[in-house]
Amino acid sequence: MVQHGGQLHVSTITVGELFTWALRKGVSPKRRQTLDDFLQYVTVLDVTATVGEKFGEKFGELRAGLLDAGQGTPDMDLLIAATALAGDLTLVTHNVQDFSSVPGLRIQDWLDT
Repeated sequence: MVQHGGQLHVSTITVGELFTWALRKGVSPKRRQTLDDFLQYVTVLDVTATVGEKFGEKFGELRAGLLDAGQGTPDMDLLIAATALAGDLTLVTHNVQDFSSVPGLRIQDWLDT
């Protein structure tokens, strides 16, 4: 993480998902500290009009096609993908399957060895 400091971006949607992970009942308080530490090294990308345009333009067609093919993709994942597309960024995820059907999205799995 440190070697990429200042070059890593996360969607505000991802931050919400991470806070959900960190604040679940019965989890270690270290999760919150880990999240706070992580957020110091990244730029949080807001959902902007550009993201909304990308998302709105592609969302209906993309989601309808995926559903028709029996490949429902969570709406939040599509919004995260739209954020990456709007910023011309590569999406880093270990959950490649949920994003692999998004046209034009560059994906990397840093945990895939």
